[in-house]
Amino acid sequence: MAVCPVSPTPNISIHPTLNQAGNMSSLSIFTITLHGLFSSIGILENLLIVGVVGFHVRRSVISIWILNLAASDLLATASLPFFTLYMARGNTWTLGLTFCRIHSSIFFLNMFVSGFLLAAISMDRCLVVLRPVWAQNYRNVQLVGRICGVIWALAVVFTIPFYIFRDTIHLSDGKILCYYNYARLLPAEPFDLKSLCKQRKEALAFLKLFLSFLIPLVIIIVSYAAVNTGLARRGYRRPFRFVRLVVAVVVSFVLCWAPYHLLMIIEVTAPKGHHAGKLATNYLPMATTISFLNSVLNPILYVFSCPDLCKKIRHSLGAVMEGVLAEDLADFARRRSAAHKSVSTSEMVSKPKNIANPYKD
Repeated sequence: MAVCPVSPTPNISIHPTLNQAGNMSSLSIFTITLHGLFSSIGILENLLIVGVVGFHVRRSVISIWILNLAASDLLATASLPFFTLYMARGNTWTLGLTFCRIHSSIFFLNMFVSGFLLAAISMDRCLVVLRPVWAQNYRNVQLVGRICGVIWALAVVFTIPFYIFRDTIHLSDGKILCYYNYARLLPAEPFDLKSLCKQRKEALAFLKLFLSFLIPLVIIIVSYAAVNTGLARRGYRRPFRFVRLVVAVVVSFVLCWAPYHLLMIIEVTAPKGHHAGKLATNYLPMATTISFLNSVLNPILYVFSCPDLCKKIRHSLGAVMEGVLAEDLADFARRRSAAHKSVSTSEMVSKPKNIANPYKD
C-alpha cells in the first residue's frame, strides 16, 4: 500500500495512551472518560430533541431548522462511542476499513451540515426582517424542507473526499490507525509523491476551513448586521426568542469549531519540524474533542432559549411517565380483581350446600 512520506503517526495520536510501564496515563483516562460522557449525554439529549420536535411540535419553519440541527448532532454524538473504543484500545482501530471511513465521514458531515444550516437560518431571519412581504408569501415549511434537503446533499458531496482519503494504516508496532492516506488514487502521469500528499492535505484543510466555517461565519455576521440595521432603522426592538437561540447556537459553533480549524491550518502550513506545527499536532486532538462538545451543547441551548420547547419536553416526559404509571396501575388493578374473584370463589365452594331453614315448619 502506498503511503505518504510523512508518517501520519504524530497527527493521529491523541495522547500517549500507555506509559513506559504499559499502564494507561491519567490524561488518557481523563480523555476517554470525557468522550464517553459527551457521547452518553449527547445521544440522550439529541434523541429527546428529535423525538419532541419531530413528533410533538407543530410543523413550522423554526421547528424544521431545529429538527435538522438536532439530527446532525445526533449523528455526531452517536459516532462518539466508537471513537472512545478506539482510544480505550490504545489508539488502535479494530472495526475494519469500511466502518473507519463511515465513522470519520460522520464527523465531517456534521461539520458541514452545522455550518450550512446556521448560515441558512441567519439568511432566513434576514429575509423575514428586510423582506417581510416576500417572506409572508413564499416562506413556508415546504420551502425550508427542500432547502434542508439541498444542504444535506451538499454536505454529503463535500464529505466524499474525506471518505475517499480515509484509510486503515498498519504501523510497525502493531497498531492500526484510522487516518488520512493521501497516497490513495494516484495519478497515471509522473508525479512527486511528497508534493502530491502535501497538496492534498492542504486542499482538504482549506476546504473544511472555508466551506464549513469561514463562509458560513461571514454569512451569519452579515445577515445579523443587516437585521440589526433594519430593526434600528424602523425603530423596532430586537426581540425574538428564536434570535436569542440562534445567537447562542452560533456562539457555541464558533467557540467549539474555531480551535480545530485554526490548529489544522497551522499544522498543514507550518514548516516541517517547526515549533508551531508540533504545538498544533499536540493540541489538535483536544480541539477535536471540543468540536464534539458543540453537538452536546446545542440541545441545552434549544431548551433554555425556547421555553415552549421546554414545556413540550416536560409534557412529553410527563405523558410517558403517566403512560407507564397507568399501565402499572391497570396491571395492579387486574391482579387485585383476579385475587378478589379467586377469594370469592373459594368462599362459595367452602359454604355448605344445604342449610337448615330455621323458619321451616
